[in-house]
Amino acid sequence: MSRRLLPRGDMLSRRRKSLVLAICCMSTLIVGLDNTIVNLALPAIQRDLNAPVTGLQWTIDAYTLVLASLLMLSGSTADRFGRRGTFQVGLAVFGIGSLLCSLAPNIGALIAFRMVQAVGGSMLNPVAMSIVTNTFTEARERAQAIGVWAGVAGLSMALGPVVGGVLVDTGGWQSIFWLNLPICVLAIVLTAVYVPDSKADRPRPLDPVGQVLVIVLLMTSTFAIIEGPGAGWGSSSIIACLVAAAVSGVLLLWYESRRTDPLVDPRFFRSVPFTAATVSAVCGYAGMAGFLFLNALYLQSVRGLTPLQAGLITLPMALPAALFSPVSGRIVAARGPRLPLAVAGVGVAVCGGLLSVLAADTPVWYLVIAYVVFGIGFGLLNAPITNTAVSGMPRSQAGVASGIAATSRQVGVSLGVAILGSVATARVVGPFRTGFPAASHASWLLMAGCGVVVLVLGFLATTRWALRTAAVAAARIAVLEEPRLASV
Repeated sequence: MSRRLLPRGDMLSRRRKSLVLAICCMSTLIVGLDNTIVNLALPAIQRDLNAPVTGLQWTIDAYTLVLASLLMLSGSTADRFGRRGTFQVGLAVFGIGSLLCSLAPNIGALIAFRMVQAVGGSMLNPVAMSIVTNTFTEARERAQAIGVWAGVAGLSMALGPVVGGVLVDTGGWQSIFWLNLPICVLAIVLTAVYVPDSKADRPRPLDPVGQVLVIVLLMTSTFAIIEGPGAGWGSSSIIACLVAAAVSGVLLLWYESRRTDPLVDPRFFRSVPFTAATVSAVCGYAGMAGFLFLNALYLQSVRGLTPLQAGLITLPMALPAALFSPVSGRIVAARGPRLPLAVAGVGVAVCGGLLSVLAADTPVWYLVIAYVVFGIGFGLLNAPITNTAVSGMPRSQAGVASGIAATSRQVGVSLGVAILGSVATARVVGPFRTGFPAASHASWLLMAGCGVVVLVLGFLATTRWALRTAAVAAARIAVLEEPRLASV
């Protein structure tokens, strides 16, 4: 079928649109499950592979860093070569990477295979979101679809602790990666049957220089954060990484601002709502990633719970996240993003404050209260961030816009695990089991700070002044794109 004969989003039936949304949500499900389950399996991985805590941090961050580095490239590739095909390739590579992870004989191999998995993962959620954006073209309809999308992300958090606990207890940590294989195969087949292909009218040219600079910036800064406490902040390797991160960051800003079609388009950030959504995603997901990482170590390595017990006790966090995610989408559609962003910021901040006095014998009822508060807050976070990031941006660049939004989430995950994990583990005095709770207090306070940032930006991004900046930015982008679209 030629591209010209493929149905546009506004020509699809309601049933067909629902099928497309369901298929795209499958990628959200496996990525969300993977993140939650891997965190739950970290103590088992540590025991079986004799891995240090830094190795556990790299098990998470090797995946998220590669993901963050390639998300915008994947969005541009999908806009250029076709979103359906890119989505299917991503599913295939993600499945292969999952299989390799289950066969890893040591922590180094697991980290390497997680990077393979991330290459596929980079082609999933941002490309799927681009498909959703081009399928649901009416603003209210799109907001509701994004709410469903966020609900599936919350559902993956609810299922992850229990499913992960059962898998790790019965089949070992390797079994958590087997779960992805049948879902990937099914999604590939359904995509071929039901998802229409689409491309951007004028896709962006590839930007290899910008891509390399993004990779260097993320990799070197994260390496310094994770390895700095152990190697010493004054060591030559850490100083070299910090210098490389600073230089690559400056070069990236200089180079991208002079390109006609940059990988990271500075024009998007002239919109205060878009910028606020990006920063909120970084802070919100840093809090989430730090919470999952520290909580898994606390429940299993300090309190001695099994993976299944740890998963069950975490359900009071996961269930509210699943329940409030679709509610958030409906609130955004009806009233805008301010209320859910504000409540999300309060939830993350209050949870961080409650856990900042954590002890080895903290009562379970106290943990449950903190978990419920966090679950409500995080459940409300995703929909307003996603809607704010893609709304007002040209549909022809949906892959790039959603790629930036998705990248900000993964950068947040990387920073959360790197910073909160390093701050906690560097402060442990004596045996890990007795020293970790007090050492983690500073990390929980940092998480609370992330929530405060989300709260403040939620109000700032919805002011009249901020909305005017979004309108001006959209108009400038439209004016610059009109002559180029006319030449296509």
